[in-house]
Amino acid sequence: METTVVHLLRHGEVHNPEGILYGRLPGFRLSEAGEAMAHRAAGWLTGRGVTHLVSSPLERARQTAGPVADALDLPVTVDERLVEAGNAFEGRRVAGGSGVFRRPANWWKLRNPVRPSWGEPYVEIATRMVLAVEAARDAARGSAAVCVSHQLPIWVLRLHLEGRRYVHDPRRRQCGLASVTSVTYEGDRVAGIAYAEPAGATDPDAVPGA
Repeated sequence: METTVVHLLRHGEVHNPEGILYGRLPGFRLSEAGEAMAHRAAGWLTGRGVTHLVSSPLERARQTAGPVADALDLPVTVDERLVEAGNAFEGRRVAGGSGVFRRPANWWKLRNPVRPSWGEPYVEIATRMVLAVEAARDAARGSAAVCVSHQLPIWVLRLHLEGRRYVHDPRRRQCGLASVTSVTYEGDRVAGIAYAEPAGATDPDAVPGA
């Protein structure tokens, strides 16, 4: 059977001095450090047989895809299914004295971590991510594809493919900034999942889900 690899690249660091959970909000672009991360990821992906490149529609993801496109001489296709997860706390601070978790008025949104009640259901995230990744796999049969996406969607996809429960501690996601989660397919079957951090480990104080 043909071996195909789909590399899921998380975007680089975002300029976010206020420390808010920006989610799908417009106007959030990579910081200078994030741009450097994107270039390091592009270097890591060079020489890995990538023939197809697709990105989330959000600016930070498309910026991260840019150096990859330049390095591999590939066009960037946008897939809406790779977008960040919806979140009821979008646009608010998630840490510090004014963090959303310190306000009793927000606690109702936290009532069901299994769904979760504060945002897009995990099962819906997994479903759209599986469809996006399988489309990329089919476009790159026998070679490799890159999908630029976001931390939570990539992590939920991995939990799904590994048969693990969706409920998790955001601090324990193995999905650092500009990291690469690689899914290897033998035909249509998932044969393995690997993880790499071309840009180095992420600061543990980074905003979860950013």
